[in-house]
Amino acid sequence: MSNFTLEKYKKNTSNPFVEKAIDEINNNIVKKYRSSSGQDQKAILQAFDPKTGELLGHTTFIRQIEIDEEKFTKLYLSQFEAFWDLGKQAIKVFGYIMTKLIPKQDLFIFLMEECMNYTDYKSKSSIFIGLGQLLEAEIIARGPADSLYFINPLVAFNGNRITYAKTYVKKKKVKNPNQLNLLDQIGSFEADKE
Repeated sequence: MSNFTLEKYKKNTSNPFVEKAIDEINNNIVKKYRSSSGQDQKAILQAFDPKTGELLGHTTFIRQIEIDEEKFTKLYLSQFEAFWDLGKQAIKVFGYIMTKLIPKQDLFIFLMEECMNYTDYKSKSSIFIGLGQLLEAEIIARGPADSLYFINPLVAFNGNRITYAKTYVKKKKVKNPNQLNLLDQIGSFEADKE
């Protein structure tokens, strides 16, 4: 297998797994509640009768915290079956990929020579076989350049996937259809001048 065999997998400018990942992450968010302890008087609001000074009652604030139950796991067990049919080359290459994941990012840089050193493979063909199997199993996807790949955040991720999902959704806000795009306006102005 060679780099040419990887050409059958299209290059992506954004992570092709992210939409499905966001749906699954949002469905698996567990909301936990933490109440303040009675010892922390700053967290208790007390009500007094202004005439008598008698304590009428108090409140305790309850803070809602969103927790990704799998937050501290780099390899998500719910997707472990993706590894069942992988060969030795793919497992070794995936081990290298795990060292390349940057916290809170889904894009990583793949360096052939570094991977060969990590896996102890002497030829690139074993690396390409491993990459091909990982692409086929949808554990990774090709990025916009030959040395860039996306990790499937449902399979492995370095960081909190809730934060990642919220950041992605925030970046993908829908544009106001009534708002003019300045670059489009400049382009049409230039075309009108000719």
